[in-house]
Amino acid sequence: MCKVCGCNHAEVTMEGTQHQHHQHLDFDGVDVEQPWSAVSANTSRMIEIEQNILSKNNYYAKQNREQWLADQIFSINFISSPGSGKTTLLTEIILSIKAQHCIYVIEGDQQTALDAMRIRETGVQALQVNTGKGCHLDAHMVGHAAVDLKMQKNAFLFIENVGNLICPAGFDLGEAHKVVILSVTEGEDKPLKYPEIFHAANLMVINKIDLLPYVNFDLQQCCAYAKQINPEIEIIQLSATSGENMEQLNDWLIAGKAELQSGKIKLL
Repeated sequence: MCKVCGCNHAEVTMEGTQHQHHQHLDFDGVDVEQPWSAVSANTSRMIEIEQNILSKNNYYAKQNREQWLADQIFSINFISSPGSGKTTLLTEIILSIKAQHCIYVIEGDQQTALDAMRIRETGVQALQVNTGKGCHLDAHMVGHAAVDLKMQKNAFLFIENVGNLICPAGFDLGEAHKVVILSVTEGEDKPLKYPEIFHAANLMVINKIDLLPYVNFDLQQCCAYAKQINPEIEIIQLSATSGENMEQLNDWLIAGKAELQSGKIKLL
């Protein structure tokens, strides 16, 4: 659980400004902001702390989801290991659809604003959230970032999570869909090694297929593993670098936004 591995809101910054910590709610009298020691914790107490952390996050996620639904904001949480090509993928999506759609981006990294700078070069608004030692974004920090973006209605919100397949899986941000990305340089067994995120995701993107002739990656087996974990998961195979099959992902995103606006997707 992330409270054990070192996540700490006191270290969260947004574009170089330290996030001002403030208390919104008291959850069952448990102060989930205090550091927790794995050495001194017994199992039942750790379960209690974890449940309270997730309950608090789910409260903020519900707030985000209600607001975004009211404003017709179609939000996507992009999750992957470091180096899968998330930021390159996002820039290519943005360049392809920004003429017809309003787009906002929240970038999550432990340090630097480099990814947000890359996104802003495409001409859209992006805000960087640095999590410090934290290994994922949560609904609280994302909600504040979304407010800071001052988003127009009827827009896309792309959230690029911290590079990590483990911790982000358990934290709802209020998004419409989770998209998990893996590249062919990582190994086809990722869905079996990290089943929680593949079970939670609506779409798996296999990136860098232009490298298939040069790596030992079993594409068919990877898809089978993903379906074994989540029979409902959709799969798109593409290359953000070469552009191969990028239109499939763009079409998936645009169709999802249209379904949300037509009322076919119920997020609450």
